[in-house]
Amino acid sequence: MAVCDLCGSDVNVSEYQVKPKDEKINLCETCLSQIESGNLDENHFNCLNDSMWSENPAVKVITYRLLKQLGRGDLLDMMYLEEDEQAWADYEEEVLKDSNGNILKDGDSVTVIKDLEVKGAGKTVKRGTTVKNVRLCDVAGHVSCKVDGIGSIYLKTEFLKKI
Repeated sequence: MAVCDLCGSDVNVSEYQVKPKDEKINLCETCLSQIESGNLDENHFNCLNDSMWSENPAVKVITYRLLKQLGRGDLLDMMYLEEDEQAWADYEEEVLKDSNGNILKDGDSVTVIKDLEVKGAGKTVKRGTTVKNVRLCDVAGHVSCKVDGIGSIYLKTEFLKKI
């Protein structure tokens, strides 16, 4: 029977991916709901005193993030993370927004709000062009997409409006 890697509970335990890596940990319903909502009950998370010493890097990373959210600098000072674990723990997913502040996700459709010259292609993406099925990519502040007549390109999100 699976138990929560943070608090040790065995009630409704499910897997949780510790982003951006593909490593998963077991979380009970209580821990999972609080992590996803952001409303952390400090009394429930007293269990982090024990989980911070786990040998599982994913458990240490999620424990570090929770302690940081709870403002528990005293426990953070005692934690030891390897360099790669620290980088993983400090990872924050970039939230891409269009020119109006709307959050962009994979598969969204957008409209170009300004004529954009495509470097190296000698072509222009005209204002008002609708681009369907944009993809979030590794390039900060950009989305990857296909534009008719040009092909696959990256567009800056500041020049896009979500439809």
